[in-house]
Amino acid sequence: MTNHPQYLTPDGLKNLEARLKELRDVRRFEVADRLRAAMEEGGDLSENAEYEDAKNEQAFVEGEIIRLETILSSAQIIEESGKKKDAVVLGAHITVIEEGSKEKEIYHLVGSAEANPADGKISVESPLGKAMLGAKVGQKVIVHAPAGAITFVVKKIE
Repeated sequence: MTNHPQYLTPDGLKNLEARLKELRDVRRFEVADRLRAAMEEGGDLSENAEYEDAKNEQAFVEGEIIRLETILSSAQIIEESGKKKDAVVLGAHITVIEEGSKEKEIYHLVGSAEANPADGKISVESPLGKAMLGAKVGQKVIVHAPAGAITFVVKKIE
């Protein structure tokens, strides 16, 4: 699927390993039980909604298992030190303020496999992540987003 490394924080690695274990050890068997029960109902399987739903879920679970195995097979751990950083690097926690705003935003720059913008984890491959790499405290960074250019000022790097 992918030949490039998947950068993960130690917590991200644990979370993905736990998700894979859950899928392999629990969900896979739950779906198999649903399929078995739907088949035991008898009748024409092509008209059995529960059977179709279980088959779709089985495909999703198996696809997710393959995706996670691929990520974990090429994982490179981002070592997070408690030292102050001079510039934004992968694994850094960045405090920024959007130009024209007074509200601080805090982001954790992570690999794409564990990115979750709702939790403040942004991918190094996202427009914001790419723009932030290498930035220093006090520097203005222009992010070219689909909605247009947005300027941020880097306030703190940890």
